[in-house]
Amino acid sequence: MPKRHPLDVVIIGAGVVGAAIAYYAARSGLSVAVVDRGPVAGGTTGAGEGNLLVSDKEAGPELDLALLSAGLWRELAATLPQEIEYEAKGGLVVAPDEASLAALRKFAEGQRTCGVEAVEAGPGELRELEPHLARGPAGGFLYPQDAQVHPAQAAARLLAASGASVHLGEEVTAILTGPAGVRGVRTRGGELLAPAVVNAAGTWGGRIAELAGVTLPVLPRRGFVLVTEPLPRLVRHKVYAADYIADVASGSASLQSSAVVEGTPSGPVLIGATRERVGFDRSLSVEALRRLAGQAAALFPVLADARVLRTYHGFRPYLPDHLPAIGPDPRVPGLLHACGHEGAGIGLAPATGLLIAAALTGAQPPLPGHPFRPDRFAPSADPDPAR
Repeated sequence: MPKRHPLDVVIIGAGVVGAAIAYYAARSGLSVAVVDRGPVAGGTTGAGEGNLLVSDKEAGPELDLALLSAGLWRELAATLPQEIEYEAKGGLVVAPDEASLAALRKFAEGQRTCGVEAVEAGPGELRELEPHLARGPAGGFLYPQDAQVHPAQAAARLLAASGASVHLGEEVTAILTGPAGVRGVRTRGGELLAPAVVNAAGTWGGRIAELAGVTLPVLPRRGFVLVTEPLPRLVRHKVYAADYIADVASGSASLQSSAVVEGTPSGPVLIGATRERVGFDRSLSVEALRRLAGQAAALFPVLADARVLRTYHGFRPYLPDHLPAIGPDPRVPGLLHACGHEGAGIGLAPATGLLIAAALTGAQPPLPGHPFRPDRFAPSADPDPAR
């Protein structure tokens, strides 16, 4: 890309997606700046569990993105400092009855055609994998490719390794354009000039798109997480009930809850996950927490007596078709988007970074980008069908 400005690209958003874009763009030889109105990982990334999942994605573009990212995360874990807490723990999906198990079996068959490892486990094998799991499930599937990182640390380490200039606490107030398209951004601290701007603003991606005069129907989807007292090695894998897969794919605005339980290197057990569209309402939902606690205890009865030390929540960036917007926006030359990953942004960040870096440099993309086109939504469509 010809150097018309001091920078080649400005990335809006210092979460894990923005950090991964900075990392791969810099490795491609570009001069990069990252700007965020808050701290590193101050939004969705900091409120995440660090899930790197292939198990919850059906065969299709998102699964392709997840598989590419799974390999990239393994590479990053070997090159970045240990603080990212990468764990190749594997995922265990539990089916309560034969009907659910049959549905999981069909789901896994489709995934295997894309390169997913899915190993069926009977009731006895489930107990060997997770000794504290409740008795009664008909069976389940083990996904060895599922893993976990510390999301905030991963974002910070990627950003540091990129060498990008980082501008924190600076809200973008305008996207600067000219006859040829984008020419940079204006913040409360001044202007950052570049021929390309990447919208990696997560749940605020729609607002950033508006600054450029385009529509991107990103909506916040609130979720809660419970954190228990330290319980080392009580839960060995990332374990969740089969209905979690349906919740992820659902477009409902109402409260949905399905237990996702996992241990951490430091000992506490994390319990998610809820989903609801309530705007940016940050109030505590007792009902959401009650459901999580009950569902987690149903999976692991030993957790019924565990102390919950704290809870936290955040907002997933939701798009109506459940696919992220990744790539150039043909409506504004020089504008690219990388947002709308919902709850999968941490897992999908490296592949997103590669796709954006390829678009910026004109290189061959690692995957077809058409399914993620930012302009795929009808301009007249209501982004929230629940209204």
